[in-house]
Amino acid sequence: MEETYLLKHPGVKKKILAGGTGPLPHFAPGTKLVFHFQTLLDNFERTVIDDSRLAGRPAEIFFGKMFKMEVWETLLASMRIGEVAEFWCDAIHTGLYPIVSKGMRLIAQGKDPLEGQRHMCGMGNMFNYHSTGFPELDELMRTPQSLIFIMELLQVGDPLSYQRESWMMEKDEKLQTVPILHMQGNLLVKQTKYREAASKYKEAVLLLKTVQSREMPGDIDYINLGRMIIPLELNFCQCMLELEEYYEVIEHTTELLEKHKGGSAGRGPGLAGESVSPADPQPQPVHAGAQRIPASGGAQRQTAEETQR
Repeated sequence: MEETYLLKHPGVKKKILAGGTGPLPHFAPGTKLVFHFQTLLDNFERTVIDDSRLAGRPAEIFFGKMFKMEVWETLLASMRIGEVAEFWCDAIHTGLYPIVSKGMRLIAQGKDPLEGQRHMCGMGNMFNYHSTGFPELDELMRTPQSLIFIMELLQVGDPLSYQRESWMMEKDEKLQTVPILHMQGNLLVKQTKYREAASKYKEAVLLLKTVQSREMPGDIDYINLGRMIIPLELNFCQCMLELEEYYEVIEHTTELLEKHKGGSAGRGPGLAGESVSPADPQPQPVHAGAQRIPASGGAQRQTAEETQR
């Protein structure tokens, strides 16, 4: 089909390879877009750099959140569901593609897309931006160039139809979500739904640890976030005791004791009670659950001793 420039976006050409169905979707902020993509060099061989189909799963972005590759939002917003289109993008739009590609590759491998970028000084992050760990991406970093993207829009989600994932949340939003998860966990404990409660406590811990990972160790914010994590960890352990997941308790309590030797964590069991506001149904202290562990078995006895310290 005939190539056309996208209006108001110089340096972008579009060619429709297969038509989609229905009208152009409405892309409200936070809309989830699911799509397959291929990235090709603009050379005679049309060398393939990335292919989401080879990775085994389609890519996902949330409209208004793809801050490093804004042009992708522009491309996808011009497509209908089921449409396959080829886009040529000038180098002015592709400079950060190597960083985006590296993150997607790490996600496909089950790794943290920010791996290696935490707690680095400015010079360290500068080096990280010039060394992706993938030779073909490093070459694109050294020599920015036009790229070709072949995209197939598979699905457009309703922003209100799913729970926001933690990586989409800003710092303040994560901190505001923690007490909500905490309260939900407490209510589930009252209903003796310990597995579900443990999941809520664990999710809250992960949110706090994500925020903490952006702080410098030893700073007051880092320390305060660590103090917020302790009671949630202990409530998680309480649920694991109720579920007789003793080795899980040993792992978590041992880690807490190692991190906080000589500190307030030594008063471990009491902190679980502190984590519940007076208005909430208060779960029993951790040591109450530990007292119900059978007397036989080294692992069980060790768990009780650890949590009662």
